[in-house]
Amino acid sequence: MHLCQRCVSLLLSRPLSAALQPSTRTLQQRSHHVLLQLSRGQPPVHSLTQRHGRETWTSFGRRNLTDHQAASSELYNNKTDLAQREVGKHVVPLENSNVHQISSQASLSDIGLDAVVRPSPLQEISEEEAVQIQVPSALPPDSFTLRPYVDKSETLSKLVQLGVNLWELERRPNVGSMLVRLDFHADVAPKLLFLKDLGVEESKLGTLLTKNPFILTESLDNLEARVSYLKTKKFSQESVAAMVSKAPYLLNFSVERLDNRLGFFQQHLGLSAEKTRNVVTRLPRLLCGSLEPIKENLKVCELEFGFRGNEIQHIVTTVPKVLIANKRKLTQIFDFVHNTMDVPHSLIAKFPQVLNAKFLRIRERHLFLEYLGRAQYQPSQPNYISLDRLVFLPDDVFCSEVALATLEDFERFQKTL
Repeated sequence: MHLCQRCVSLLLSRPLSAALQPSTRTLQQRSHHVLLQLSRGQPPVHSLTQRHGRETWTSFGRRNLTDHQAASSELYNNKTDLAQREVGKHVVPLENSNVHQISSQASLSDIGLDAVVRPSPLQEISEEEAVQIQVPSALPPDSFTLRPYVDKSETLSKLVQLGVNLWELERRPNVGSMLVRLDFHADVAPKLLFLKDLGVEESKLGTLLTKNPFILTESLDNLEARVSYLKTKKFSQESVAAMVSKAPYLLNFSVERLDNRLGFFQQHLGLSAEKTRNVVTRLPRLLCGSLEPIKENLKVCELEFGFRGNEIQHIVTTVPKVLIANKRKLTQIFDFVHNTMDVPHSLIAKFPQVLNAKFLRIRERHLFLEYLGRAQYQPSQPNYISLDRLVFLPDDVFCSEVALATLEDFERFQKTL
């Protein structure tokens, strides 16, 4: 079977992707039909359509001509003989295997087309080619929440099982994208095992990672170095585990920062190493937060409240939260206890828990005792009431043992305030 060059040019005039849509058998039948018409001296039948006076092409490479552009049959018959003579000179063999392999005389490169061979989906490939195939990720490209990623990300699904609150983390900038990029076996699992070996309870891992997900990005060498430093300062492993649980950001700080903080409390408070460890173990946030509120509260206690150095030491070692308490609240409580209740500095320093109590409770109970005539806070006087019994007893016990009244009387008095 042979195909003339004219028909080849007609078939390949469109882009190759569109011209390859018909099957090879269909192209051979149409080419054979055109050659038979030429050999018999008959003009090939063209489909004539009018589309706004423009020349168009059908999907099989046939050209549609408008009526005013179509040549007369007489003129075409005069050229039939010439076309038949041209067939003998410009025919090329058409192989049955593939329409891409026409001939070098009418190759795709000669007419300015690139031969793009697409492999068949049923074609067998080697193992090396199979390994090089890259499957696109099934994760969504972007999202406002982490919910679409949980079922498809092993890291997120494991964190949910640990009790991590992803809805809190996704509200923090860049935390969600950081978690999605983490590999569970390479990034997350070693840190979890490290915390478990340190002594952190499994039930607290979810809360710890919710508050500080950035610990997953720290290297194990840095984490181990910081724990080793705390142990050299005679912190027990149980103390370190408790400190990490209370202050999740503790291990994110460098050894130099931890050393400077411990040195600050020893120098400014005049505490011994043992008392410093006791204070820091009870309130490890002292090593993580800013030092400015701590310095300000120390100045307030010394300059505004008038406590001496040894009294400040006792207050800090008994109630470390005084160092990070709100200055306004601290001043309000001290002013009421010292100036309104007429409690001296020595008694406040002896019972510093009153500085960490609720101002409303202190005020209500003092006014109720004053109404009953039992507001006596001097140890040398009869019916003495200590500050700790005033503040920390439950309402029913306070009424029965301190105020010597009923709970209903105290509740009715509270409504008058």
